[in-house]
Amino acid sequence: MKILSVNDPAFKKYGRVVSNVDFSFFVEAMKKTPVPEGVTYEPGIAELENLAVAKTISDVVYGEMPVQIGYCNGHNCMLNALEYHRDSEINVAATDAILMLGLLQDVESDFTYDTSKVEAFLVPAGTAVEVYATTLHYAPCGVDGNGFQVSIILPKGTNYPLKAAHASVAADGTAPNEDALITATNKWLIGHAEGGLDAGSFLGLKGKNLNINE
Repeated sequence: MKILSVNDPAFKKYGRVVSNVDFSFFVEAMKKTPVPEGVTYEPGIAELENLAVAKTISDVVYGEMPVQIGYCNGHNCMLNALEYHRDSEINVAATDAILMLGLLQDVESDFTYDTSKVEAFLVPAGTAVEVYATTLHYAPCGVDGNGFQVSIILPKGTNYPLKAAHASVAADGTAPNEDALITATNKWLIGHAEGGLDAGSFLGLKGKNLNINE
């Protein structure tokens, strides 16, 4: 799979490198977080949210919106699914990591998406990127079989359990409307049949379950 740099012009439609905040101390704190054999996601942890830079992120990057700061760590080389939010997500790479990305505009009217349109980008260790709300994304991938550590920053309350009932995927596997894609607060998910998602998830990714090593 072709892997570009987040500094390549091709990344501009998906996001931007965040250069007006010093994330160096933040990256050092991230290096103390665990790296499991699989993939783990924590939407918010006190050790990161209590850092002085957290207020700067809230004030400068999110325009004084309250944020949550967690991480996605582990070992991964597969696409498995794509998700989107109603706002940007900041990814801070404590290690080299690869993001597989797509555009929300390319999702079809039946909420399916062709994985051949996905592009992959290397986020070098120490780099922070803003992933736009219109960008499809999911768990990062490691480089050369190594684990990854990526901090995930989002508006407060994102990716927590739902409190209300939402539309269900139909018996034939179709989604009656976008509401059926909601799997957590502020999270719309399109999964792949080979992605190992929970029962009831909408499996709208068509084509290969991409592997960064292929």
